Amino acid sequence: MRALRLQPSSAMAIYAHPDDADVAAGGLLALWASEGCAVHLVVVCDGAKGSHVPRADSTLLRDARREEQQFAADLLGAATVIGLDRPDGGVVNDEELRALLVGLVRLYRPEVVLGPDPTATFFGGVYVNHRDHRETGWALLDAVAPAAAMPLYFPEQGEPHQVRHLLLSGTHEPDVVADVSRTIDTKVKAVLAHTSQLAGDAEAIREVVYERAEQAGRPVGVAFGEAFRSVELAF
Repeated sequence: MRALRLQPSSAMAIYAHPDDADVAAGGLLALWASEGCAVHLVVVCDGAKGSHVPRADSTLLRDARREEQQFAADLLGAATVIGLDRPDGGVVNDEELRALLVGLVRLYRPEVVLGPDPTATFFGGVYVNHRDHRETGWALLDAVAPAAAMPLYFPEQGEPHQVRHLLLSGTHEPDVVADVSRTIDTKVKAVLAHTSQLAGDAEAIREVVYERAEQAGRPVGVAFGEAFRSVELAF
């Protein structure tokens, strides 16, 4: 395990649901934004099924989650928020989604792309990684390596762009840790901005976010960290 030393001028976070980026990488995104990095957030799903309430109004929930997402992105300092509005549970790593992601990568030209590690399925015998996370992860990998960099893939989506680094969160094989000690409080505020997802227990979630960040930071000797699987793409 090593400390992450990247200081990009542009970064793109591609995640499935409105709160995913904040939970997975909110500290790092806030840190980079504070240093002048243009942070672009892509959210694949509309969030309309993110409730355990049997008769919840999906339209109201979708609209609420959009507002929460924008508020959280503003807290982090994101330059752009792009919603692809796929239905929750309906993400497929198909040509249409890959084309959209290639187009966004070519438009915003990030040095670093962050997203979920699709190879991680089971966690501690108590959690199965959401299908939307896995499909989003595979789609972003296929879009970035190699499609976005090669002109004959999706030529209608703009000029090719080579992403330099991938950082995959929610991974079983982390090899870098970002020191987010300066921005951990901002991350917590961003996570708590998703009030529809808190189940009325904001304090417990606050403690979990701090505890997990402490655990992630420990291997590299920092107070709070976020761990990723790092891929440096060859030119």
